[in-house]
Amino acid sequence: MESVIAKLQEFGTDYGLKIILAILIFVVGRLVALGVRKLLRKIMLKGKVDETLVSFTTSLGYVTLLAFVIIAALGQLGIQTTSFVAIIGAAGLAIGLALQGSLANFAAGVLMIIFKPFKVGDFIEGGGVSGVVEEIGIFTTVMKSPDNKMIIVPNAKMTSDNIVNYTANDCRRVDIVAGVGYGDDLDKVRTVLEGILSGDDRILKDPAPTIGVLELADSSVNFAVRPWVKTEDYWDVFFATQESIKKRFDAEDISIPFPQQDVHLYKSE
Repeated sequence: MESVIAKLQEFGTDYGLKIILAILIFVVGRLVALGVRKLLRKIMLKGKVDETLVSFTTSLGYVTLLAFVIIAALGQLGIQTTSFVAIIGAAGLAIGLALQGSLANFAAGVLMIIFKPFKVGDFIEGGGVSGVVEEIGIFTTVMKSPDNKMIIVPNAKMTSDNIVNYTANDCRRVDIVAGVGYGDDLDKVRTVLEGILSGDDRILKDPAPTIGVLELADSSVNFAVRPWVKTEDYWDVFFATQESIKKRFDAEDISIPFPQQDVHLYKSE
């Protein structure tokens, strides 16, 4: 019995202080990790970072810090932690290689959430497709095509090429080309086109519309008709203006070459 007590006293003398210090390191380290997570979350929310990214980043940071705290506590107990660090490093490398595609999508998702090239509800062109953005996730972006199909684009593909955001600005320019015959009075054509644009309240006065001769084509004189409209009125004005041009040209006896092989309608989504 005395030998057991003696061994316990010896163990307490050798390891008691180490155990207390290890526990202290773990407790203090955990409190520090929690504080860092809370501070990081506060900073990210103040910067209006997406909630999904905030939760993921703060949780990842907390787990990483806690792992270092545990390793430090084990080292205080005299346990060799070199092997633990090597195992964690090897595991991280293996996971990184296995999930390199997913990690690329994650990194691209983080960049999109931070820099915000588009937001939910925008009509964009990116990743080889176009549509309305419905969801910006960590790994993928979900879009809805004009014919109501759901499109899921990996974020890495979305950011690997140009992104065109058609609804980012409040107004857009409608580009239409109207062709008339070489025998028509160009001043009269210009007056008719000006009357069409001035008669549509949806067309903005500032910036002012542009009407000018764009091209002397083989079978027509092509006028560039370029009014500015609010973004939400783009397609309504685009279709209505073309219809008005046809009707007014007919009423004013202005010829429209047929077939119009040299006339193109320059438009974007």
